[in-house]
Amino acid sequence: MATTESMNPLAPHVLPWFITAPGGTDVLYIITTLVVIAMVVLLGVGFFWLHSLPERMGHRKLQFEVVAVLGLISLFTHMHIFWIIGLVLAMIDLPDFIGPQRRIARAVEKIAGIPSEPEQGDSMDAAAHDDSTTPERPTEHA
Repeated sequence: MATTESMNPLAPHVLPWFITAPGGTDVLYIITTLVVIAMVVLLGVGFFWLHSLPERMGHRKLQFEVVAVLGLISLFTHMHIFWIIGLVLAMIDLPDFIGPQRRIARAVEKIAGIPSEPEQGDSMDAAAHDDSTTPERPTEHA
């Protein structure tokens, strides 16, 4: 039997580009697969970018650790109320209570003549602190 490849008389003579010949490469399938993979990756990046919004907003604030923990809890539990609470908390500016209290404590120690211990990251106090000119702290004996 001889096979002749003749076109069906009812078929259109010009076929669209996405219709492939038998045994040919399906270009539309490859393009669709690449677009779907790219969109899944972009949606994932967008989701994680949006999810980290409260942490980026509250980065230099006192409550940063609380906002970060709320973001992680909402990520792992899929309860969006934690994300909303973290977002609201990142928007609020809490006053700094610790800074003025430390300055008051240092001033009182300076007035009393007690040398203050330098804190971590306090290089100016550590450089100005000289043991030979400051009196020793009184020690209690039992």
